[in-house]
Amino acid sequence: MIAKLSGRLDATGEDWAIVDVGGVGYLVHCSSRTLAALGEMGEACTVHTELQVSENDMRLLGFADRGERDWFRLLTGVQGVGSKVGLAILSALSPGELREACGKGDAAMVARAQGVGPKLAGRIVNELKEKAGAMPGPAGHGSLAGGGSAPRPQGGLGADAASALENLGFKPAVAAQAVARALEELGEGASEGDLIRVALKKAAG
Repeated sequence: MIAKLSGRLDATGEDWAIVDVGGVGYLVHCSSRTLAALGEMGEACTVHTELQVSENDMRLLGFADRGERDWFRLLTGVQGVGSKVGLAILSALSPGELREACGKGDAAMVARAQGVGPKLAGRIVNELKEKAGAMPGPAGHGSLAGGGSAPRPQGGLGADAASALENLGFKPAVAAQAVARALEELGEGASEGDLIRVALKKAAG
């Protein structure tokens, strides 16, 4: 699985970019926010990616950071939300706005995205309301009122450990909560190996 690309921005379109990595051009489909964050043509860039394979198609989705990719995975787990709609939502709303909309059950906010009607927007906020508190949002985020979810581990060690658990098949919210609990137990000085080991035990229950 291709999880990240680092190279040179070769070309962009309405919802895609080509990243040149050692002379090989990778076509990645992106939200407008990610496209804006990639910089100018010819400059170095990095995108976190998700490979989607279906019966008739195989495509790379690109994200400016792991947080946006986590939201994409969560969104596309909702019935009726494919990759195109997921990117449209991430183009219309920042991770912080998504977290707020789902936490408050604000379907109208999600319905601002192109291709998302009121019924689908309602399904998204209903299904993701309990998970939103553990997802990336604005600075200083903890759990949403009444949500009871652990804060998303941010940056460096915590983010890498959460990503490792996700690669092992744990859902983003479960991985985030497990890493947050492991960090509380081990402290910030823990090694990545110890953090992943303890978080894995907590995630497995």
